[in-house]
Amino acid sequence: MLTERHLEIFVALAEEEHFGAAAQRVGITQPPLSQGLRRLEALLGVRLFERERGVFLTEEGALLLPHARRALAALAELRETGAREHADGRRLRLGLAPEVPAPLAADVAAAPVRAGDRARISTVTAPTASLLSDVASGRLDLAVVRHPSVLHGLAAGQVILLPTWILTPAGSVTPAGPAGPDRSADSGGAAESGGPAESGGTARAGGVAGADDATEAGRAAVRRLPVAVRPRGEAPAAHDLFVDTLASRGRRVETVVVADERAGLALVAAGQAVLVTADETLTASRVERRRATDPPLPLRLRVVWNPRRSGAAFEDPAATARLLEDALAEGAAR
Repeated sequence: MLTERHLEIFVALAEEEHFGAAAQRVGITQPPLSQGLRRLEALLGVRLFERERGVFLTEEGALLLPHARRALAALAELRETGAREHADGRRLRLGLAPEVPAPLAADVAAAPVRAGDRARISTVTAPTASLLSDVASGRLDLAVVRHPSVLHGLAAGQVILLPTWILTPAGSVTPAGPAGPDRSADSGGAAESGGPAESGGTARAGGVAGADDATEAGRAAVRRLPVAVRPRGEAPAAHDLFVDTLASRGRRVETVVVADERAGLALVAAGQAVLVTADETLTASRVERRRATDPPLPLRLRVVWNPRRSGAAFEDPAATARLLEDALAEGAAR
């Protein structure tokens, strides 16, 4: 069996080019070093050194030396990581759905520490289905997942609703359905007060030629665009609720699957899709945004944990979950 000592002998002899010096460096006598080298060459099936006039690497040895060095470095890093984890003590392993905006995800992850918990926080971002599996198996202690989801015996906190925004290609006109631009940020709330962004009547009063035709063309164009969504398999129940909510307003819903919101934003910027996001910072040039209020399309989130594993990593998972919920609720209220 190949061991770390075999690799140490190989690297030391390659760098020292002398059996005695290499043995001293490894901390053994010369006979065990020679035996270890012969064993390594037998395991690898190649001759690593020429020994007739000094000690020199063969061509095969020169090719394998970088691999041996990387293997030793990886083993050293493994030991250091294990020692660091042991010294740091308890760790809280938290999973976050990718739909959670990055600033809010940071606040959620930091919430236990800010409340006085001395655990080390580690976070992973993964689809809801993967997070539920990891919590059930014990690979994660808690996770923030999309709602609704099939929990299979996991405990869950209250449902937190995050407001969302609809991103559309610039220049489109707000339709009656859920896909339209946000003009309120630029017009001092005109979209909410019945100004030009919604009614079109004010635009006609201004005498703009062809305004009616432009409005109808814009609405038709936006309605024809698909909604960019993540794969259904990542959160089937939540995905279906989202699509059903869109369809409830009589709109024929077409979707296009994207890997993440950045990919969805690219399609919006290219004029090929609309996107619903809870990330208030997500934008690009030639992209307009408005709050998703008609119909409301909140991002529904819950904190889940495995009650059968309580006490393995922390004493009161429900209390920790409440801290995460409070952070989510604060983010939803901002």
